[in-house]
Amino acid sequence: MDDTNWKILQLLQENARLSNAEIGRNVGLSSPAVAERIKKMEDLGIIEGYTTKVSYAKTGYQLKAIITIRAFMGRLKPFLSKISEFKEVLNCYRITGNENIIMEVVLEDQVHLQGFIDRLITYGEAKTHIILSNVVENNPILNRKDDK
Repeated sequence: MDDTNWKILQLLQENARLSNAEIGRNVGLSSPAVAERIKKMEDLGIIEGYTTKVSYAKTGYQLKAIITIRAFMGRLKPFLSKISEFKEVLNCYRITGNENIIMEVVLEDQVHLQGFIDRLITYGEAKTHIILSNVVENNPILNRKDDK
């Protein structure tokens, strides 16, 4: 990863719909050279994919929450095999510490939240934190060398 690749990554993280020509103008390369670098980063797994950001509120979900689970003895593996079926879950991580799981979820309303928690508590102790606003969201991964 050279500095040019890092610049390309930063531009793509800010706006994945930029054309290769536009990226090239920003980093001083031709469009084909940018395309070649992007393809190589995709092939190496540095760029894992491209996504569309969707407003949860405008799609009918009024609540966004972080929920942690402290799994009951013998219930972690069943939870892990079931969690991908829960449509409310945006992200789910297995973590260290007192809790085993942390999830980011979207819910239609408080009634939906209550039903979701009722489904979770068969697996463990759930703690819910309603998200009021985003302070930092999807910060780009930057070149560590830039901090020095």
